[in-house]
Amino acid sequence: MSQHNAESLQEVSMKIILGAGDARVDIQAALKDVETFKFEEAEAKLAKAKKHISAAHSAQTETIQEEARGEAVPYSTLFTHAQDHLMTVMSEWNIARNLLKISKVFDQRIKKLESE
Repeated sequence: MSQHNAESLQEVSMKIILGAGDARVDIQAALKDVETFKFEEAEAKLAKAKKHISAAHSAQTETIQEEARGEAVPYSTLFTHAQDHLMTVMSEWNIARNLLKISKVFDQRIKKLESE
């Protein structure tokens, strides 16, 4: 992108926000699947969410690396918001992934108890 201006930074910010938002939708859908013991579907949705997160993170990282190389990147409240939004969604993804693991373990234990 090289030599950011306000308009290009706004575009990057929106890519980050949209990617994080798409990931959040997938994460919420995955959690609904966990509630109903549809673990494979949940895993697929979390994998899809991770792709959205990775794309958003790449857009953010590119901008940060440009600034680290000494290129001028103007301050942007929108970019700051986008970074915050992405960080929050990344945390949600990690929590959802752990909840899926825990739920699978509980489900296996319950099935074992039911078969005894």
